[in-house]
Amino acid sequence: MEKKELKIDYHVYRKTYPEKYGDLCRKVFEVIPHAYSVYSGFSVGAALLLDNGVVVTGTNQENAAYPSGICAERTALFYAGSRYPEARVEALAIAAFDKGVQPEHFVAPCGACRQVMAETIKRTGDFDVIMLGGEETVMLKASALLPFVFDLL
Repeated sequence: MEKKELKIDYHVYRKTYPEKYGDLCRKVFEVIPHAYSVYSGFSVGAALLLDNGVVVTGTNQENAAYPSGICAERTALFYAGSRYPEARVEALAIAAFDKGVQPEHFVAPCGACRQVMAETIKRTGDFDVIMLGGEETVMLKASALLPFVFDLL
């Protein structure tokens, strides 16, 4: 048996976010009120910065038939892939409010969103992910979120 170690590098910001992505991070908070989260009260916003300068946003959209909803991250990534198929994703910012209050700790993407990010990396290359919390923001590469990615190719 051989033991191996996995190391993930990330940056932590206290009560702020990366200056380089300030506009992108502010955009996330503008779109959160557009989330349709009537069942959970957990509203999520996402904003993507593309290499052509376009910012694409998305929010979670719930459904009474729970699996039929979609997360904010996938809403934005799928729209960007459909509308701007040649554009490369440079960064994705994510924030959430739980019943109208921003959690102190950052919110991380679910497994399905991480897999969609992995597929996006295959198409356009790795990108920064900024996970915003009230007290703490974390930034890392999308590839670090799903180190043993499902990939049949």
